[in-house]
Amino acid sequence: MAAAEAAVQSSSLKTDTAPVPETAGTAAAMATTPSAMAAAATVAAAARTGSEARVSKAALATKLLSLSGVFAVHKPKGPTSAELLNRLKEKLLAEAGMPSPEWTKRKKQTLKIGHGGTLDSAARGVLVVGIGRGTKMLTSMLSGSKRYTAIGELGKATDTLDSTGKITEEKPYDKITQEDIEGILQKFTGNIMQVPPLYSALKKDGQRLSTLMKRGEVVEAKPARPVTVYSISLQNFQPPFFTLDVECGGGFYIRSLVSDIGKELSSCANVLELTRTKQGPFTLEEHALPEDKWTIDDIAQSLEHCSSLLPAELALKKSKPEESNEQVLSCEYITLNETKGEDDVSKTF
Repeated sequence: MAAAEAAVQSSSLKTDTAPVPETAGTAAAMATTPSAMAAAATVAAAARTGSEARVSKAALATKLLSLSGVFAVHKPKGPTSAELLNRLKEKLLAEAGMPSPEWTKRKKQTLKIGHGGTLDSAARGVLVVGIGRGTKMLTSMLSGSKRYTAIGELGKATDTLDSTGKITEEKPYDKITQEDIEGILQKFTGNIMQVPPLYSALKKDGQRLSTLMKRGEVVEAKPARPVTVYSISLQNFQPPFFTLDVECGGGFYIRSLVSDIGKELSSCANVLELTRTKQGPFTLEEHALPEDKWTIDDIAQSLEHCSSLLPAELALKKSKPEESNEQVLSCEYITLNETKGEDDVSKTF
């Protein structure tokens, strides 16, 4: 230590007695010109902005992890329900800046997100989504009532029972009248038996029937099962097209209904357009968030608004504050099947 101190003192003495030549570097460092001060201010401002952005992202991530409840989104035609849910998840993660490098050092926490009641890729309308503890409420959404507007086409049958499939049969329809259709609707109202479509989310040996069909495998139709139709009415008839308004319970297939109506009329039919206008208390017009509203703040507001729509026994208790420890995010994606007794499908991202 004494040697070190002596070296320092010696160096100090030399500095006092021998002037050090000013180099370009030291001159630039000592300069206080307006341009140098402006540059320094810019660097400081950028540092503050970056720090504020990190704080903002952290706040959004914390808010995302705290979301819990049930809300509805507007599913367009094209994507499957699973693809749409994945798109929603990716938008939320991107907004919150998760996962990011700093999150990898934190204690693990799972964000659960899932939907209740699958919509066909060719269908649009209300898709109920559960987030956080709200995923536990999705089963009740499956058993609740749903409302659809369906446009059927007479004279053509397809393997999928809708316009996306291959035509398997064609029959005349020119003698069918509006009164003929209205006269048979009563047969499809109330507690009835219905055979589900082969192209469906129902499973055989753990695999969806639709997946097996696309592989070209021979699949036997599921036996008829009890379903409930609360109301059905003919809204429009312009041959070969007819429009139905249907309110039904869980596990009901509109494609099977339209196909059965065609058979009952001694013809055949398939679904041309399908829109789910209501699921449980959630309506397409009032509650379903369009994609430009898939933000953390908009979903938080929707959760608050939608909580008043749910029965008291389903209302979520106020969430406990999250621990102050920083959390790492993983996502669990849940799909619930329409049929009671079917195993839930879960994927972790």
